[in-house]
Amino acid sequence: MSTPSADVRSALEAQTIELPSWAFGNSGTRFKVFSTPGVPRDPYEKIADAAQVHRYTGAAPRVSLHIPWDLVDDFDDLARHARELGVSIGAINSNVFQDDDYKLGSLTNPDPRVRAKAVKHHLDCIDVMRATGSTDLKIWLADGLNYPGQDDLRSRQERLAEGLAEIYAALDPHMRILLEYKFFEPAFYATDVPDWGTSLVHCLALGEQATVVLDTGHHAPGTNIEFIVAQLLRLGRLGAFDFNSRFYADDDLMVGAADPFQLFRIMNEIVAADALDPSSGVNFMLDQCHNIEPKIQAQIRSVMNVQEATAKALLVDREALATAQREGDVLGANAALMDAYNTDVRPLLAEIRESKGLDGDPVAAFVASGYAEKVAQERVGGTQAGWGA
Repeated sequence: MSTPSADVRSALEAQTIELPSWAFGNSGTRFKVFSTPGVPRDPYEKIADAAQVHRYTGAAPRVSLHIPWDLVDDFDDLARHARELGVSIGAINSNVFQDDDYKLGSLTNPDPRVRAKAVKHHLDCIDVMRATGSTDLKIWLADGLNYPGQDDLRSRQERLAEGLAEIYAALDPHMRILLEYKFFEPAFYATDVPDWGTSLVHCLALGEQATVVLDTGHHAPGTNIEFIVAQLLRLGRLGAFDFNSRFYADDDLMVGAADPFQLFRIMNEIVAADALDPSSGVNFMLDQCHNIEPKIQAQIRSVMNVQEATAKALLVDREALATAQREGDVLGANAALMDAYNTDVRPLLAEIRESKGLDGDPVAAFVASGYAEKVAQERVGGTQAGWGA
């Protein structure tokens, strides 16, 4: 590998990845959620675990919260706790899919009382944002239909637009809505926000403070996700990623586990559009669950996977690639990408970590710290955090 430029090193040193609080609790498949010793019992302990990831990678300074899973009496105090541990509160995720009232939908529900309740929940989330310093409200809806004729498709879109408009109107000037999509599950006939186009249509109607969230596990098999990335970047409406990996559906596996080449192709579009720069507004977040693997180590490994894909994308010879594309050199253009992808960037990233005073191998350093054994002994009693806890 030739010596990377100062710009490549600078970009890698500055890259940050946001962690999900729920990744540190017990979570997993619909078959069985396995418990892990030392799992956090409250949001304070979730943030403490997330801070370990940042401590050893130097690249994960924010933690997303999920409401009501992460409800506390004093969010100012929770934000203070995060700062003391060297991290901050990131996006606030709403939850309008675990209440019985939402069986037939939340913002799209035919019952105006339920729709009002769903809007109120999001307004409460905005209050949490104000208390914690968060700027992003991330919305994913389980709304949809299982049977044809169950409800009117167009009417549900109108209700959705009205509900989102109420929430949008409550935002402070520096805040954003990040609207996620998912092509199926739990709705099987029709999902109310099933794709990036539907999310984008609603965001465009709302205004500049509404952007699309792209979850890498929320697509049909064979979907060209980097094409979607390129389109949303072109329109200035890619607000965030939820990084994870999938073999079949929304598996929520560690990012890069199933298809590291896809992650590279995605990051290649990001780098080509200069969207690594924070001014682009793209927030790089993880959204994963860890059922059988150690949770903190899995988050560290996931951060490293994103860093490796980013480093390879930064090493693409853009001049050679552009020349080959202009000249119609199909194999030459492909080779420009493959040469970068096949580069071992692990030594480079280890050097960058060591230049920050960190261990070159974050996973090994965390394991050696004894933190996992320590919390397993200390966190006895109470209720372990998990989905819905």
